[in-house]
Amino acid sequence: MNTRTTHVFLSHGLESGPGSTKMQALKNIAETFDNVQVYAIDHRSSKDPAIRIAQMNDAISASGAAPENIILAGSSMGGWVCAQTSAHTPVAGCFLLAPALAMPDYPLSSPVIKARHAQIIHGWDDDVVPPMPVIELARLQSLPILVLPDGHRLENNLERVVEEFRAFLSRSGLGQ
Repeated sequence: MNTRTTHVFLSHGLESGPGSTKMQALKNIAETFDNVQVYAIDHRSSKDPAIRIAQMNDAISASGAAPENIILAGSSMGGWVCAQTSAHTPVAGCFLLAPALAMPDYPLSSPVIKARHAQIIHGWDDDVVPPMPVIELARLQSLPILVLPDGHRLENNLERVVEEFRAFLSRSGLGQ
């Protein structure tokens, strides 16, 4: 039986918030697992990527969680925050939704994701973060990627995203 606490950190997108439909859906799924503490980080105070990274690092530090007990999940810019965090802190898991990766105007937009378990979900019709550079980044790092017939918000596939997150958490070693 797993008695260690797994800490799940959720990071929302640039124009979103911790109470968004997607973040709440991920939070609700994570909370169905035993020994899980979920943190929905509120990044709305700044659009600056460096500040958002600092907010994630502060939340991780405040939790006292060891990297091997951390799962990061983020959408769009929040996905970028999670990917950047995992590049410097090898965490247990990194679940990325339409992550703002491989974008020419984003600083450090192609981090090496060092999570034991990773999953990217992207929309073919994403007009904010083009899918092809993200697919190429996934190929170069041998990361699993699921590309769905949807746009940037993945709103037409929320149920699928939630089920993929449940499966990802299970693959990452969590038991329900």
